Amino acid sequence: MRRIFSVDSLRFAIFGFKADIIRAAKQRRADDGIIDETSLDRDARLAYVIPASMAIEVKIPAVGESITSGVVSVWHKKSGEFVNEGEPLFTLETDKVSTEIVAEKAGLLDTKVPEGQEVKIGEVVATIDDSKAKPEEKKAPEAKKAEKPPEKKREPEEKKQQAEPKKKSVEEKEAVAAGADRGRPEPSTPPTRLSPAVRRIIEEEKLEPEKIDGSGRGGRLTKADVLEAAQKRGKADEGTETREAQASVDGRFIRKKMSPLRRKIAQQLVMAQHTAAILTTFNECDMSAVQQLRSKAQEEFTKTNGIKLGLMSFFIKASVEALKAVPVVNGRIDGDDFIQNNFYDIGVAVGTERGLVVPIVRDADKKSFADLERDIADYAARAREGKLKIEDLQGGTFTITNGGVYGSLFATPILNPPQSGILGMHKIMPRPVAADGKVEVRPMMYLALSYDHRAIDGKEAVTFLIKVKECIEDPKKLSLDF
Repeated sequence: MRRIFSVDSLRFAIFGFKADIIRAAKQRRADDGIIDETSLDRDARLAYVIPASMAIEVKIPAVGESITSGVVSVWHKKSGEFVNEGEPLFTLETDKVSTEIVAEKAGLLDTKVPEGQEVKIGEVVATIDDSKAKPEEKKAPEAKKAEKPPEKKREPEEKKQQAEPKKKSVEEKEAVAAGADRGRPEPSTPPTRLSPAVRRIIEEEKLEPEKIDGSGRGGRLTKADVLEAAQKRGKADEGTETREAQASVDGRFIRKKMSPLRRKIAQQLVMAQHTAAILTTFNECDMSAVQQLRSKAQEEFTKTNGIKLGLMSFFIKASVEALKAVPVVNGRIDGDDFIQNNFYDIGVAVGTERGLVVPIVRDADKKSFADLERDIADYAARAREGKLKIEDLQGGTFTITNGGVYGSLFATPILNPPQSGILGMHKIMPRPVAADGKVEVRPMMYLALSYDHRAIDGKEAVTFLIKVKECIEDPKKLSLDF
């Protein structure tokens, strides 16, 4: 049966359908948090909902569990410069490592602390305004505008400037500049709107007017604005000046604060002397066999592995063999307990400009000569560049230090707490020794083992050092893999 609709009924159905659509749309807008409002209400809501761009705070990050402070040693970017995301901002020097802190976002940098100031973990040292674009993007349109004025207007001004004497007073220069400005539109750059008093302060204090917010009419700089800017800059520089200028009146000495790393080294050394019963035993070894083996295998080793065969890998291997023979040297005291380590993480002391650091070669017993040489070279390079991580220095069961690289012939190394032993290498010197009933000149090295006498007896210490000596004088006792 066909149903017939009148015009009125059809119109009513269409209007009802539209009403349903409008109601559904309103419901969806309400579910999304959008309400019907006037244009004024919408502008007010947007001003409240959309936050103004806030500067990003640059805080001192946590770089280790035991590290609570550090020193901002170097700012790689100056205040007011534009920085890109991931670009290094400054170097943080702690009592263990130096770390480069990078920018999380791109923007305009504003530093809060000077170089050399000690800061706490979590402290804000700078802000980055990510609403600012790169200077090149802003200066490009201005450069085009500056090219628009015809050259005819510039010629009279240039002639006037050339006609001025070189030694004019400040008042005369300002009068000429004011007279020249009357014949052309007033530029929008702040320097042309400076009063004589403001300009004099800026020149004397060497301030940058474009970085100072003006409080005068139309954003003009007032005398109070530049005086306040000069005062703020003086307070920022006060920290570095007091740190660097603490010299005696007659210049006979200079007092400066120790770096965090130097303070930590001092604390560790004093703690080791006060805590452990340190004793040192000595011996000497003939380096002839190792030197002959190195010279024989050096070319092939370098060609195969891309790195030279050094001395330290031999002593690490020899120390591991000695630690296996005398396990107590690989342990440590913890309160009333003794902890015996069954792994061999060997610390290798590396001297840097900042001080001595001891990165750890992990599982040295499982590594080849080439692996050991790569680890040593990598740690040494990163230590001198200040790029060691805190994890590289933690742990370690035994330490080797080589004073021979500085020419030391004989020394007593200090323990690296909480370890119980440290092996000291020294300079190789040709000396006459008795060999097979006759006197021969051999390349000799003195070896020193400092140990904690609370845990290690003299017999065990001497046995350890003799084992190292035997492995060096007869390298075939080591697992040679080259």
